[in-house]
Amino acid sequence: MAAKDQILLHLEKRKGDWISGESLTRKLAVSRSTIEKHISQLMNDGYPIESSPKKGYLLQKTWDVLTPREIRDGLETKVLGKRDIVYFTEADSTNTKAKDLATKHAPEGALVLSEKQTRGRGRNERNWFSPSRDGIYLSLILRPTIPPREAPMLTLLTAVAVAEALLSLTRLKIAIKWPNDILVGGKKLAGILTEIGTQEDSTDYVVVGLGLNVNTPRFPDDIRDKATSILIETGKRLSRVRIIREYLKWYEAYYEVFKNIGFEPIRKRWRELTNMIGQQISVQMIDKRYSGEVQDIDKDGALIITDRTGKSHRIIFGDVTVI
Repeated sequence: MAAKDQILLHLEKRKGDWISGESLTRKLAVSRSTIEKHISQLMNDGYPIESSPKKGYLLQKTWDVLTPREIRDGLETKVLGKRDIVYFTEADSTNTKAKDLATKHAPEGALVLSEKQTRGRGRNERNWFSPSRDGIYLSLILRPTIPPREAPMLTLLTAVAVAEALLSLTRLKIAIKWPNDILVGGKKLAGILTEIGTQEDSTDYVVVGLGLNVNTPRFPDDIRDKATSILIETGKRLSRVRIIREYLKWYEAYYEVFKNIGFEPIRKRWRELTNMIGQQISVQMIDKRYSGEVQDIDKDGALIITDRTGKSHRIIFGDVTVI
């Protein structure tokens, strides 16, 4: 076990109590400067450690950092998050990092997460507000044997997995908005960004990014009326590590359904979790706009709407506004 992990283990055993630097150097048989270096790294990772020249070091009784060690402890999956977990205290975009890893043959189930994003991305290159240590910003690498045209189904699968995780941990009234948003009270709680890499007519990889507002206390003025967080909605802070473990558990379960049975069971659950059916919406596409009533999503995950003339339209991409 690396010295840094050994130090953390000793601090955890004595969490809430002081442990002297001399005691740590003696137990680990390393220099005092080595102890100080690793303590500094742990504090940079987000572990709430107090330091005193006379008392030594104290790890507070509770913490919520997203290191691989914390994620894997109690993770109930077989593949997702079990192999490669790449952790950043700060990154431009977890999707950008994950796509780079995917092109370098990172395995299915590899996870990229960061405590903060400086260029968090949503659909259509919109920015995603990503304050440090308040939210979940992660990207999952998948390698499904599907044609590229089926990749959008994974966005809807992701939305279902996020909703299931939140419903199991909170009493929030979650609603899925096509194609990639999770709402509470009409405000955005989470967003999904799916990007694919292809080789000829086959899918090489799919990167599924998730931005989830967990313990964000406030938002900038320009999005305050559009965004919310679990903290704002419940008045309580929730463990981000716990949410990630739950999300990966649900994701793996639905991913197995997708691979072995198909999209239909996921489509059925998506319909139960959305409040869009029957709503009047406007959809802005690249070169046109449609308005109408939402009828359903089809077997491929496309949105079906009927306009005022009774004509049906199949929407595979666009920005949706509820009228």
